[in-house]
Parts: sequence; structure tokens; C-alpha cells
Amino acid sequence: MKKIMPKHAVISAFLGQTKDRFHQYNEVRDLEDKLVLASQIPGVSGIEAVFPYEVNDAPGLVASLQKHNLSLSAINVNVKAEPEFRDGGLTSTDKAVRGKAVRFIKEAKDFAKAVGANKVTCCPLGDGYEFNFHCNYAQMWKYLVDSLRRAGEYLPEIPLFIEYKPSETRGRCFVDTAAKTLILLNDIGLEEMGITVDFGHSMYGHENPAEVVAMLAESKYSYYIHINDNDAKWDWDYMVGTRHLLDYIEFLYYLQEYEYDDFLTSDTSPTRWDIKGTFEVNTRLTNKLWNRLYELDRDTLRALISGRDYLKTWAFIENEILGMK
Repeated sequence: MKKIMPKHAVISAFLGQTKDRFHQYNEVRDLEDKLVLASQIPGVSGIEAVFPYEVNDAPGLVASLQKHNLSLSAINVNVKAEPEFRDGGLTSTDKAVRGKAVRFIKEAKDFAKAVGANKVTCCPLGDGYEFNFHCNYAQMWKYLVDSLRRAGEYLPEIPLFIEYKPSETRGRCFVDTAAKTLILLNDIGLEEMGITVDFGHSMYGHENPAEVVAMLAESKYSYYIHINDNDAKWDWDYMVGTRHLLDYIEFLYYLQEYEYDDFLTSDTSPTRWDIKGTFEVNTRLTNKLWNRLYELDRDTLRALISGRDYLKTWAFIENEILGMK
């Protein structure tokens, strides 16, 4: 197994002011100030930038990234914020609105190519429903497949990654699980696409993130990782390992098993916590766990996992992973 050290990135929107329904957190920062802050976080070498609202000047972004010795993990395209997208952009019953959503993604791909990013990621949170008899499910799925196919086949050298989430902003998102996202990509039929796995979305959706990694790694599609944590009841975007430490350890283990070498991008919201300190937790803990996992007797652990006596596996976890000898 090839030893790969993790690369860390941060979604740029979390480096400035954020808000929930009741409060605003942290100070407003322009993009340059966000990149300055990112460059000061130990272990962070990349940025996932949000298009078109946060970045739209390609030469300026390239210059700023070079100045602060940062790379791009992805361009994140927002297809939910426009007023027309309130009831769904990619699945709108209005053909013109669907066209605008597709155009947003194509323009994000153009921007990604101009700034040297190797992927565009999109989380279609506005596409979904709330109530029984709320929509024609089959028609919505056809709209979703058609819209994403048109977006995905444009500039295939810049693959489009789809991020799934159970809900928000819709009561239920159409793209809500890893398995359903795989079905979606199979229906689209373009191998130059991928899936963004957000650890917290997976926990919140009652998945096992490690199982998701194994399933996607065995598929024909690429995958890209967002890291955070929550209470599995809502997408709180906490620091990694703070609520589901063992799940996170197993998640990292399978990323190593499949030799994942892309960025681990922090999709973590520093609300009541210092921004720099929040992301330091993510990089510090992840790197410690990552290194500890490489120190294990992997052949023994693999044999235990494939065996039938979980009590022996748990003893190994106690002794070798948790250090409770």
C-alpha cells in the first residue's frame, strides 16, 4: 500500500462572516483577507472557492493564490441562491430556469479551467420537495438527469462532482444519499463525473461514511472529500472527530486503503469558535489519526475485518487504535 500524506483545504466562505437564522459570526473579510488567513492555518495548502458569488476574477484569483502559496481543491458552484432557483434550479418546471442553472455550472467549469482547478463541485440543495404529492418525482428525476448531463458533458476535462445531502434548503433533497447519487450518475452516463462525499452529510443521512468510501472506490466514478462532524440529527459542521471519532477513524482507514490522494476539504463552520483554531483542529487531528493508522499492522487488521469474531477486532481497536493496553 502506497503511503500518502493528506492534503488539506478549506472552503473559502467559512473564512469570513457566516450566519444562521438568529446570529452572525466572525468579521466580514474580502477574498484576499480570507486567503491570508488560510495561509496561516498549519497544514492547509488549498482552497475550495465558491463561484460566482465569491470568486469571478480569474487572473486576480490566480495571482492571490500564488502570492499565498495556495492551491485550488475545487470550484464550488452555487445553484441555489438566485431568486429563480428558490423552488429548484436544475429541476425547475420552467425550462429557462433549468437553462440558467446549467449555464451557471458551465461558467463555473470555464472559470475552473481559467484558474487551474481540476474539478467543479455542486450541491443541488434547492432541488427537492417538502410534502406528499408535492411534485412529479419521475419528471423531476428526468429534469435532474438532463440538466446535469448537459452540464457534465461540457468541458469534460473539468469533471463535475455532485455533492449529496439529505435536506436543506429543501425538506428533502432529490440527491440525498451516496447510493442515489451513484444511480444518478449511471443514468447520466458520463464517466467524467464524480461524487463529493461530505462526512457530516453522510452521518446526518444515517449512512456509514467508511462504507460510502468503499462503495464509491469500487465504482467507476471519482470521489472527493469534505470533512466535518455533527450529531447525526442536523448538519452542524462541527470540527472533525468531536461527535463521531471512531466513525471518522474508520473513514480515514478506508481512504488509505483505497489510496485517496485528493484534498480533504474542511466544510466546517467556525461559529462560536476561532476560525484559525477550528481548522487547526481538523488538520491536526486528521494528521495524527492518519499517521497512527499507517503504524498499524494492516495485514492483521484486514484479516480481523474479514473474519467472523468481532470481539477480536474490538480488542485490536482498543489496544492498537485507542491505545488502551
